[in-house]
Amino acid sequence: MLSKLDDCIEYVSSHPNFKDYPVYLSKFKQCLSKAMHFMKSHIVNTMHHLTSQLTKRDPLGLANADNAFTLYYVKFRAAAPKVRTLIEQIEERAEKIPEYHHLLGEVHQCYLDQREQLLSPSITSTITDLTSQNNKDHCALVRSGCAFMVHVCQDEHQLYNEFFTKPTSRLDELLERLCLSLYDMLRPLIIHVIHLETLAELCAILKNEMLDDHVHNNAGQLGAFDTVVQQMLEDVQERLVYRTHIYIQTDITGYNPAPGDLAYPDKLEMMERIAQSLKEDQMKLLSQDSSFTDVQLEGPDSRSSSGTSTVKSASRLQTSVSPADLHGMWYPTVRRTLVCLSKLYRCIDRAVFQGLSQEALSACIQSLLKASDIILKNKTQVDGQLFLIKHLLIMREQIAPFQADFAIKEISLDLKKTREAAFKILNPKTVPKFFRLNSHNAILEFLLEGTPEIKEHYIDSKKDVDRYLKLSCEQFIQQQTHIFVGNLEELLTKVAALKSMAVQGGPTYNLSQQPWAQPAKINDMVTATYRVMKSKLPATLQSMSLYLANKDTEFILFKPIRANVQQVFQRVHTLLQEEYSGEDLQIVASSRDLGLGAGLGVVAVGGGEESWDHISAFPPNRNHRRSAAWPDVKVRRVEEEEEGGGGGRRLASSSVYLRGVTAAAGQCSAESQSQSQGVNLTSLTLTLTLRTALASCCSDSSEAAERLSRAGGSWLTRLPPG
Repeated sequence: MLSKLDDCIEYVSSHPNFKDYPVYLSKFKQCLSKAMHFMKSHIVNTMHHLTSQLTKRDPLGLANADNAFTLYYVKFRAAAPKVRTLIEQIEERAEKIPEYHHLLGEVHQCYLDQREQLLSPSITSTITDLTSQNNKDHCALVRSGCAFMVHVCQDEHQLYNEFFTKPTSRLDELLERLCLSLYDMLRPLIIHVIHLETLAELCAILKNEMLDDHVHNNAGQLGAFDTVVQQMLEDVQERLVYRTHIYIQTDITGYNPAPGDLAYPDKLEMMERIAQSLKEDQMKLLSQDSSFTDVQLEGPDSRSSSGTSTVKSASRLQTSVSPADLHGMWYPTVRRTLVCLSKLYRCIDRAVFQGLSQEALSACIQSLLKASDIILKNKTQVDGQLFLIKHLLIMREQIAPFQADFAIKEISLDLKKTREAAFKILNPKTVPKFFRLNSHNAILEFLLEGTPEIKEHYIDSKKDVDRYLKLSCEQFIQQQTHIFVGNLEELLTKVAALKSMAVQGGPTYNLSQQPWAQPAKINDMVTATYRVMKSKLPATLQSMSLYLANKDTEFILFKPIRANVQQVFQRVHTLLQEEYSGEDLQIVASSRDLGLGAGLGVVAVGGGEESWDHISAFPPNRNHRRSAAWPDVKVRRVEEEEEGGGGGRRLASSSVYLRGVTAAAGQCSAESQSQSQGVNLTSLTLTLTLRTALASCCSDSSEAAERLSRAGGSWLTRLPPG
């Protein structure tokens, strides 16, 4: 019937010159209007009848979760075939005939009104129940509420497709209103969350689970849900940024350290003792297991597998983490800063993250500087400096994986030129210039010269970490150098000042006659320097090992100290050769306490308790080649206590060392024979070194003298006694 009406209307409309054309056209349209009215009535009545049936079963619309699907979806799906044929007829003609298009809109509106009437009370009731069930767990509430709305959106789209074949934007508008009920329920809870962990987890749920997972895989059915979740995510991110800013101010900038937070190096030593005891216990258990495995009657395969497991267990013990690298041993502000940045990195936009990270790192650096000063006052300067170096290294290492610039751009208005121009125009002398009609007019000059400038400043916290790390390392190196050779540096400074005065026309000087530069005084300085280094260097190396817990880092940090000490000794050596006679040089090097320390270049490069292992003697005359006449020698001393004996026995100084020193001393002596001055200081230094080493090796002085004579030859006879 609808097809006949369409054909008739089309035919009459295409022949307007027929007789009674208006009459037939109006009658056909009247018939079409009646047919459309009957279709609309049938569809609307069917929808209303379904709604009335469902509301009679559940007048308040509070169906529970078990029968909700039956009440709201099965009934409608069962009635869909009754009206689907008519709706298809309407949809086929909606694009061509305006009357059908209008009718289809009314049918859509009727269907969506009935669905909203049924779903709104039920959704509100379900969200309320979820809120009461998860009142203290916001993450579970958001996850369950969003999952519920995802199912609602998907089910509504599937039910819509049971009735209609063409989509409509009105369905998404309905679903968006339904999802807003969830948003209205969750937003008051979100804006009162104060914990960063909760807010970060909410961002992860909304961004990763909902948007990247559900919405991305089913964008057609979850368009309305996507809009609401995006709005909810923006609210959570805004709250997260606000709480992070407060967290930085209160927990990082305003952090008041407890006594335990500043108990360095006590806490590191305690943790190291605990780790060592645990390691010893594990080694005992490992040895017991291996001994028990050895006596078992097993095949070769099982023995090889047990051996492999033993090796793996031993390797795990050897590669255990140092106490200084444990997260729990980090200073609280460092730990909080890094945890905060790790949570923010995947939750907020890159530009916002860069601003917050710059603020957090700047606050953390200031807190470390404050803590370092407190440790320096309570303990030692070495502890304060190594504490700062260690934590700056941790920060630089931990922020490296972040693919972001820890920099912000600040824009400021510079009014310096405006102020100068204002002072200039207010000067009484400029009053006549107000009336000039040329380029020297005072008002014109004020407008041209007094324009404010806009300046941009870039603040990079990552570079600040590197800058403070470099500064702290330089301070540590300078401080340790001053501790070891400070008195020698003062001597060199005085000598340099004396020379500069002489160059500028002052009186001539004899350095050896100066009260503070007499040979005996210099001898005392060198002896004191050696004793300071021998007493304080092991403690310094132990502190570096305790704080840094990395051999490469320790070597890099100690290498400049060693170079500075060597340079100071070399300068003193040059000064002695230039300013002192042979007799004075013998006095300088005559102290038996100097031993190898009489060589003015004693430098230790080692670690642990026996930190004075590797010692390189004083450099030779500038005319000598180091590779030929000055080999590096090593001394290793080991003390052992005999079981059951009363005293200790010292095993010292290998024969390789003796041969190396003897050869170097002999060659230096041969070279010194061609010189006009007396005994070469280099040979003297090596001979005293050899004497000290032999004294520690031999049982008595006669044996030491005999071995020394055999080693040295005739050139030793020219040396002074003692």
